Amino acid sequence: MHEDVERCVRAVRSRDTRFDGWFFTAVLTTGIYCRPSCPVMPPKPENMSFYPSAAAAQRAGFRACKRCRPDAVPGSPQWNERADLAGRAMRLIKDGIVDREGVTGLAARLGYSLRQVERRLQDEVGAGPAALARAQRAQAARLLIETTALPMADVAFMAGFSSVRTFNDTVRAVFGLSPTGLRHRGRPADVTGTVSLRLPFRAPLCPDNLFGHLVATSVPGVEEWRSGTYRRTLRLPHGHGIAELRPTGAPYVQCSLALSDLRDLTTAINRCRRLLDLDADPVAIDELLGRDPVLGPLVRENPGRRIPQTVDGAEFAIRAVLGQQVSTAAARTHAARLAAAHGVPVTDAGGGLTRVFPAPSDLADLDPAALALPQKRRSTLVALIASLASDDIDLGAGGDWREARARLEDLPGVGPWTVETIAMRALGDPDAFPATDLGIRRAAGELALPATPAALVHRAAAWRPWRGYAAQHLWAAGGHPINEMPTRDVVAAPR
Repeated sequence: MHEDVERCVRAVRSRDTRFDGWFFTAVLTTGIYCRPSCPVMPPKPENMSFYPSAAAAQRAGFRACKRCRPDAVPGSPQWNERADLAGRAMRLIKDGIVDREGVTGLAARLGYSLRQVERRLQDEVGAGPAALARAQRAQAARLLIETTALPMADVAFMAGFSSVRTFNDTVRAVFGLSPTGLRHRGRPADVTGTVSLRLPFRAPLCPDNLFGHLVATSVPGVEEWRSGTYRRTLRLPHGHGIAELRPTGAPYVQCSLALSDLRDLTTAINRCRRLLDLDADPVAIDELLGRDPVLGPLVRENPGRRIPQTVDGAEFAIRAVLGQQVSTAAARTHAARLAAAHGVPVTDAGGGLTRVFPAPSDLADLDPAALALPQKRRSTLVALIASLASDDIDLGAGGDWREARARLEDLPGVGPWTVETIAMRALGDPDAFPATDLGIRRAAGELALPATPAALVHRAAAWRPWRGYAAQHLWAAGGHPINEMPTRDVVAAPR
């Protein structure tokens, strides 16, 4: 979009928040770059230059606006919609892979040469993986500087910088202030290890099914709803954490992260954003689905529905198999027992969370006979765990959607419902559509849509590439608790 100068100028002049994250405006006369909705007086068009990413603007020598904080905008929605090389690379960079494994590690994960990855990202976002990771480190540094009282050397290390000098130079270049000057603008907390921030999104947002779904299917000890806040444990590259996410009615979700290792800050933030689908473009989605004579009234009644996703693809896949052909309550019980027996214990001073959901490697010694499941489903679960532990199936941020689907289909006992549900919520494919789901078929019958899965898939072709969002509206046609914002705490384990 940044190449359409006339459209970008119109967006800047109207301060349209819908375009935040789609492109960035650099002001040639001041040397700063802004989000399109920056509240200051727009510059003259001849003094504007447009870039596809904050990293590209920084690479061109511009520093971030202190007024609109362009590093804090929602991410471009296209990276969560695309399964090509650039989309996979951007998701992996957001997950912190460059800081952990370097640019060569990114290329190895993608299965392409470093030169190909570099060239594709330069073409798509105007910056290579190293520059994109640098911009992300700068954002993490700003959050740590402004919200904690950590010494600057610790901030530099935890934000991913290799040296304090590089940290100082980057902060000055990106924000036009020294780290100390940046801290004076914020309100450092007294407690280290906990960071509070806002997660912005593009309005509108319908929080009912988003939080309702997460809470109705929550695993006791791993997730809970307490005092109007969704809380859950996180398994992160350097340790574990507890995330608290609270809808506010404003264009952001309030987030608090208690991390055992603050090097995981960027990863934790992006996984929470992915969990709540906060980088989606609801205007584009609702515009297409709203044209449908059946879905249109549902979209207009509750605009901005998101797809509740996951913080860990492997965790969700295991839970999906545990939930095959059983009630929501039974699926929660099976998952809670698995977490209690094999999950890593955590201490939660603010609530009742007790476990991090086990990784596939933690379940290597799982005794299938100990599971209260039919034999066929035990075999399916064991096969899935083995494939995830050996990396035969990649459900991570950079996973290939088509390949993951094919490998899931090869597992015994994994049918279309399981594949599409995992594709929707673990892989983040916005076009996944579990046509065989009982709730969707029931809603289809009530709305005079085709009743058989094959006919429904044919009818749903008009909803592409947003069939996953169409599924949210179909589920909402019923009276299931997943569609309602919880009105009471959900913290006790089911029997």
